[in-house]
Formats: sequence, structure tokens, C-alpha cells
Amino acid sequence: MRFLPVIRGTAMTKSTPIFYLKRKARLLSRREGMPLAAALNEVAREEGFSCWSLLTSRRTLDATNRVDYRDFEPGELILVGARPGQGKTLLTLQILIDAMRNGQHGLFFTLAYTEREVVERMHRLDATPSEFNGLFELHDSERIDADYIIASLGGLPSGTVVVIDYLQMLNERRETPDLEHQVGQLRSYAKANGLVMIFISQVDRRFEAERDGLPGQAHIRLPNPLDLSLFDRFIFLNAGAIQEVKAA
Repeated sequence: MRFLPVIRGTAMTKSTPIFYLKRKARLLSRREGMPLAAALNEVAREEGFSCWSLLTSRRTLDATNRVDYRDFEPGELILVGARPGQGKTLLTLQILIDAMRNGQHGLFFTLAYTEREVVERMHRLDATPSEFNGLFELHDSERIDADYIIASLGGLPSGTVVVIDYLQMLNERRETPDLEHQVGQLRSYAKANGLVMIFISQVDRRFEAERDGLPGQAHIRLPNPLDLSLFDRFIFLNAGAIQEVKAA
């Protein structure tokens, strides 16, 4: 399968990248002998934010505006990869919210967050589960695997958007099939029923989140073998920038 890169514009073209601001804070911390947390807050104030956490929250929210779910074809499998704190969960929730606001069903399967944590992130995107009139389902069971997901999708129409949070946790339980088998199952079901499936994925630590650039397929953390050609497109995030790579 051949892949063509589609580079989307960064949401931060008029502001300083996060990796540069982190470097600036580290230098300030060493020069002034101040704690790194204080230096980060000082750099954030220079950028017009009251504190560092507010700056990074705003930047990751900005990144979620870069993907339109209508670009996806029914039956596609999409992998969204980033290091922690780069906005991949917010991005996928925004895609789900946009789809539901246009009448599609949306399901969020998470092995990483509680229901309360997912709802809090939806609030950050100005959305609440109750506004979707039965279109939204949230599953946070420890039993989530391919069989569980497929059983939960029965009868849902073509165009339904499914988010799986996250890829590497699907076979953490020893009794579940291997990761490649599960992704193959989900791919077959998505193709047969016209569903869009989005997998949140970890990126290996060897990719430095503060560096200039974006991760790629080589950086996806794979504790078990997985044929990446099972996915139809990849979306990678870092420091407010986003890159989409899709099959030709």
C-alpha cells in the first residue's frame, strides 16, 4: 500500500512553537536559578497567558480545529498518534462531536479514562453528552476488546464514527487475541458496515515531544507486531502542528 503525505497548516503559524518555549524556559531557569515551573509560567506570561497550563491547553485545543470528519470515507480505519499532552484525545473527541452535530452516531471506547474524565474533556470543547439525543455512547469497561466493540456496534448505520482509546491497550489482558488479529477484526467489520474507526495511539518515547517536527509511522509504539497497512490513514500531532498521511 502506498501512502501520500498531506501536510495541513499548523494552528500556531502566528505564535511561537511549544518546543521553543520549553527550551526558552529551561534556559531562563538555569540563568536565573529559578524552578522550572516558575520559568514556564514566566514564559507563558510573555506569550499573553496567565500560566503555562493555560497556554498548553489553549494550543492543544487549537490543534483540534484541523481535521474535518467529512474527509473520511465510510469503512476507513484512522490512527491518531502523538506523545502525551499533544491533544490527540481532544482531537478525536472534536471529530466525534462534529459528526454527532451533523446527525451521525458517535461512540467512544476508552481503556485510559473514566467517564467523568471524558465528559470533562467534552466540556472543554463546549459539548455535553446530553445534547446529542441518544447519538452518543461512552464505554469505559475494562473488558473492551475487538469482540466487545463489535457487539456494541450492532445495528448502527453507515457513517457512524467510533473512537478507540487506545490502540495499545486492546490486548493488555492475556486472554484477548493478539493486537493484529483484533485490528483485522475491526477493519473487516468497519468495511462491511460503513463505519469510521479512529484509533488513538501512543508514540514511542524515542520521539522527543519538544523537538521541531512531527512523529511518523516509525514512531508508533508497538509492543506487539501489527501490520500498519491495516490503517487507511494516519494523523500525527506535535506542538500544535498536525500531519495527515493517507493511502493513495
